[in-house]
Amino acid sequence: MKLKFGMIGGAGGGIGPVHMRGTLLDHKCELTAGCFSRHEEKNRAQAEEWGIRDLTRLYPDYRAMAAEEGARTGDDRLDFVVIVTPNDTHYEIAKAFMEQNIHIVCDKPLAFTVEEGEELARIAKERNLLFGVTYTYSGYAMIRQARELIEHGELGEITYINAEYPQEWLALALVQENSANAMWRLDPARAGESQATADIGTHIEYLVKAATGLSPERVLARFDHIPRDLKMESNTTILCQYPNNVTGLLWASQIAIGHECDIKLRVFGTKGAIEWQHQDAGRLKFTRLGGPVQYYSAASPYNYEESIRLSRTNPGHPEGLFEAFGNIYRSFCEVLLARKQGREPESFTFPTVEDGVRGLKFVHACVESDRRDSVWMPVE
Repeated sequence: MKLKFGMIGGAGGGIGPVHMRGTLLDHKCELTAGCFSRHEEKNRAQAEEWGIRDLTRLYPDYRAMAAEEGARTGDDRLDFVVIVTPNDTHYEIAKAFMEQNIHIVCDKPLAFTVEEGEELARIAKERNLLFGVTYTYSGYAMIRQARELIEHGELGEITYINAEYPQEWLALALVQENSANAMWRLDPARAGESQATADIGTHIEYLVKAATGLSPERVLARFDHIPRDLKMESNTTILCQYPNNVTGLLWASQIAIGHECDIKLRVFGTKGAIEWQHQDAGRLKFTRLGGPVQYYSAASPYNYEESIRLSRTNPGHPEGLFEAFGNIYRSFCEVLLARKQGREPESFTFPTVEDGVRGLKFVHACVESDRRDSVWMPVE
C-alpha cells in the first residue's frame, strides 16, 4: 500500500528535489498532485520531470489544489501534502489543506509567528492530523544512537551541551551576487523576524532535542549583523539554560568563511561524552570517563535497534542528506500507514508540529533577548 501525496513549491531553489528524493527512498508514497511554481511553464515542466501521471492534478495555485483535492474521496484522495515554499506562506498553505483534513509535512519554520504556529498545532489536534516538520539533521541514524545512549544512562547526568552550525553561503552570495533564489531570506517581510537564528539556529536547537530530549527553558542571545547594513542577523551566539540547570551554547553563522555545512554536536555528562559532526555523519564519538575514545559506526550490529532501523546500507558505507530526509518521511509514512490500517505504529519518530511551535518560541525569545541588550528570556 502506497500513500498519495502532493507538493506545494519545489520548482525553485534546491530544497524541492531534496524533499522529493527523501519521499521516494522507501517506496511508501508516490507524488500524485502538485503546484510547484506560479509560472505555468515551469510548473508543468516540474510535474513532467517528477512523473505526475494525471496532469489534471497539476494546479495553478495552492487554493485551487486544496479545494479540488479536498473534494476527492476514497482511494483517490491525497493522504498528505508537502510544503516547500518560502517562510511567509507556510501557515496559509498548511491551514488550507488541514481544513480539508489532509495531513501535512512542512519545511521549517512551521509558520511566520508563534501565534500562527500555535493555531496550526491546535487545528492538527482538533482534526487528529499528523503534522511533520523537516528538521533534517535529526534524521541521521547516529543522532538516534546518541539519544539511545543517553536514555540508557551511558553518559550519566548531562552537564553541558554545545552545538554549532557555521555556513559561508551568505558571505559568498553578497560578493558574487549569484544566489538570487536564496536572497529572499534577507527580507524580514518574507523570512520573518530573524535570519541566521531562524534559518539554521533552529536546526541545532532541535538537533539537541533529538539527541538528548532537552529543550531550552530560557536563552540569552547576541546577534551580529555582518555586513552592518543587513536588516537581520547573519551570526548568532546563544547561551541556553536547559532543565536541571544544564548549560548549553549554540552558535549559528552564515558568514563563517571556510565552512560549508559544518554542524557539530557535543554533549557532556558525569560518566562520559559524545560528539557528532555532519561531515562524518555515519560515526558517533563516545568516550567513557577514564576510558578510551570509541566510535560507533552506522548500521553496525552493536548499535541500538532504533539506530539500526534508520540505516539503509552495510557498515562503512556512508549515507547522507537524502537519507536523513528519507528517515523523516519514512517515519511519518509508517505512522500514517499504521493509522490507515487500524494498527499501532512501531516506534518511528519524526519532528512534529509541537516541535515546530517550540522552534518558533525559541527564535522569538532569542530576538527579544538581543533587542533587550542580551538578557535572559524564557522560551514560552
